[in-house]
Amino acid sequence: MLETCYQHELIEAGCDEAGRGCLAGSVFAAAVILPPDFHHPLLNDSKQMTERRRNALREIIEREAVAWRVVEVTAERIDQINILNASIEGMNLAIKGLEISPEFIVIDGNRFHTDLTTPWRTIVKGDGKYANIAAASVLAKTHRDEYMMRLAEEYPMYGWQQNKGYPTRQHRLAIREHGLTPYHRLTFNSSPEQLELF
Repeated sequence: MLETCYQHELIEAGCDEAGRGCLAGSVFAAAVILPPDFHHPLLNDSKQMTERRRNALREIIEREAVAWRVVEVTAERIDQINILNASIEGMNLAIKGLEISPEFIVIDGNRFHTDLTTPWRTIVKGDGKYANIAAASVLAKTHRDEYMMRLAEEYPMYGWQQNKGYPTRQHRLAIREHGLTPYHRLTFNSSPEQLELF
């Protein structure tokens, strides 16, 4: 059972992102403030859950959260500022977009910076420890998967229905055969000649 939050004195938002290691598509970041008594036995790190379970939990989180926000940072922006900074930018935008301002922020991982004056803490594997970070991971992942399924209809040859833009063998071979789309991250060594390095 996950702890609801890291601390209980202040209104706390959990943050996470999805799509950081992909060759194609935007990265999505989410921030979630849960009710103090929120518990769900199926909630966990989104990577440890089935797609069906994630989608079911997304509905529950979006309905029951005190506040939530999901933000998309495009491949073009990722190429401009790099994926780490794009992920951090997305999390900052998600936090700032919450209808209720948090008094404390917990972020999955070990890297973060912000111009907010709100106190914060990074937590490695936080999505497997705290429900608010796990909830953010579910929202980021399900919103991103939904987006990649839309792109897959436009570019069916890359297998995005299955790989969601991650660097699978199928995806890399499709790039070699069909080239890059406007949604590919040019800074991720995804050009056909660079794929020899994989």
